[in-house]
Amino acid sequence: MNLDEIIAEISSAHEKGLDVARIHSGDLSIWSTMAEQIRRLTPLEIPYDVTPGVPSFAAAAATLNQELTLPEVAQTLILTRTSTRSTAMPNGEDLTTLGRSGATMAIHLSITNLDMVTSQLLPLYGPDCPVVIVFRASWPDEMILRGTLSNIQKIVAKSGVDNNALILVGRSLSRPDFGESYLYSVSRERESETQDSVRPVSADAD
Repeated sequence: MNLDEIIAEISSAHEKGLDVARIHSGDLSIWSTMAEQIRRLTPLEIPYDVTPGVPSFAAAAATLNQELTLPEVAQTLILTRTSTRSTAMPNGEDLTTLGRSGATMAIHLSITNLDMVTSQLLPLYGPDCPVVIVFRASWPDEMILRGTLSNIQKIVAKSGVDNNALILVGRSLSRPDFGESYLYSVSRERESETQDSVRPVSADAD
């Protein structure tokens, strides 16, 4: 169904007093066309609410038992995609530009562009940078393919995976040695205790 047909179905159901559940995969906040649907529903005065889902990068991280941000290794995660048969990417959002940050990347909807992904990121991240492909994360037939920017294409070609896969790129994926987070450190605990001990007392206090 195209968008016009979807909205027509929702509108027809609403006129009959029915509730409609419009189910999307992943989470509505990214690549869901939610904004386009809301733009159509608003002038029709059809009420709606949004229920969050589980985005594919989060499902993939859970499948891997992997935190994508590690202290002193990676504190930034870029969610992006490449252009295939979909809408063109805006200026400045190409992988070469984004990759200059060295941040961990979760590249969606791009497994058929893997050759382009590796060729653009390899000069920036290096040939030994870890890459993980997660096929159908959280599904019974999920599959994990591990490699590097220099060999992941051969690994994927051998597997036969050609859709429904997320590409993760970044140093954090190799589970390197990393520091302890300051959030739960002893020094932070002591600092908090010190701040509590020197907190000024109100003149009105007993």
